[in-house]
Amino acid sequence: EVALTSERFGVQRLPFSRVGDRDVAFFERVLPGRVVTDPEELKPFNVDWLQSVRGCSQLMLKPQTTAEVSQILRYCYERNLAVNPQGGNTGLVGGSVPVFDEIILSTALMNRIISFDKVSGILVCQAGCILEKLNEYLEEQGFVMPLDLGAKGSCHVGGNVATNAGGLRLLRYGSLRGTVLGLEVVLADGSALDCLASLRKDNTGYDLKQLFIGSEGTLGVITAVSILCPQKPKAVNLAFLGCQSFAKVLETFTTCRAMLGEILSAYEFMDEKCVELVERHLKLSSPVTGSPFYVLIETSGSNSTHDEEKLNSFLEQAMTSGLATDGTVATDDKKIKASTWFIRISSIHQALWSLRERITEALTHDGYVYKYDISLPVGKLYDLVTDTRARLGRSAKNVVGYGHLGDGNLHLNITAESYSHSLLEAIEPFVYEWTARCDGSISAEHGLGFKKKQFIGYSKAKEAVLLMQRFKAMLDPKGILNPYKMLPS
Repeated sequence: EVALTSERFGVQRLPFSRVGDRDVAFFERVLPGRVVTDPEELKPFNVDWLQSVRGCSQLMLKPQTTAEVSQILRYCYERNLAVNPQGGNTGLVGGSVPVFDEIILSTALMNRIISFDKVSGILVCQAGCILEKLNEYLEEQGFVMPLDLGAKGSCHVGGNVATNAGGLRLLRYGSLRGTVLGLEVVLADGSALDCLASLRKDNTGYDLKQLFIGSEGTLGVITAVSILCPQKPKAVNLAFLGCQSFAKVLETFTTCRAMLGEILSAYEFMDEKCVELVERHLKLSSPVTGSPFYVLIETSGSNSTHDEEKLNSFLEQAMTSGLATDGTVATDDKKIKASTWFIRISSIHQALWSLRERITEALTHDGYVYKYDISLPVGKLYDLVTDTRARLGRSAKNVVGYGHLGDGNLHLNITAESYSHSLLEAIEPFVYEWTARCDGSISAEHGLGFKKKQFIGYSKAKEAVLLMQRFKAMLDPKGILNPYKMLPS
């Protein structure tokens, strides 16, 4: 069995009450037909997506409204029952599953779109809406979500906001901290906080929503979101290039940013080992081979002729100057350009993105995965992979690096045949110390959850952590919301 229980991590259960028959009876009155107690049905909600941590909750609640969430939390607060808010359970740091027997509060049935304003592009929806479904709805209206993730088919927008998810469009549209305009949140004692503004500008007092964005369900349960959505680009082009060194990857990015300017929407990189794993485990095939590094460049704009001219100029520069040695391009145009490396078929858009988006999935097929999500100065991004690979030698199966180069975000992944405590000790705190020396962040977009909470000190000063703990104590004095997560014990 892959998943590790809390005992293996040496965590002690806090003195919360235990769920009894009278509690279940109360919840069944509040949520008729939406209370889950069957152990078999609960199994997948007790284990994270990576199958790396496992809790033992005996109760899952599925509210449909904010009023129901309020009733649930008011009762849990009075009874001192711990609660684990859960969206699509696609988190990668063990933040979305119980550690012990916390009640799972699922937002799965809170999936209603409340409103959408076509003039302003502002969407208001419940927290349980699936990201991909929202994007499909918006595309019909000529808009898109400002967020795109590999897990978009199952992640919930409330969970995205609670973890301040980054993803593939951050380079173009910025972080959720900028695009989320308002939130509705239920606090630990059951009181509902309505900050569901639909305004671009509101300068009245403290910006309370920012406290909950990235708080990982420890300060309140997000029940609804107001988010600013950009218009759907009329022209989207992709280029997939091979580079002979990481220095070339960096130089290509500098050239790309200078020549593509405002239409550059994504710049992703991956090493050859990533592509090899995707091909081996998922049977995908890369149209470009034989390079140590690959970059995926996306442009999105409003004028296909203008965008293609810009992209063609950039590609010509990249190829003639030796920045890239091989490549493929997919544009919205169906015409074939007479060049051996230049394929113009829109159907390969998804195939190219799959090479990048499904790396996480491919890694899970390679064995037990140690995942690190790091922000670093762009020039030093791949040095951490090289140094980790040298440090671990043959004790690791694979050490790979990929990520959002435009944002300085490296995903360092190490695989082994099975979990090994000695291998973990060789990786941690080495990776965190290395990151701290470069003034980086030990979590660029995944959050801290259960697995990384004890390492927050590598990225935040003691005073900052103390202030966070004071916020937690003020908003959740009994500590019932997502305990054992995000903040150090």
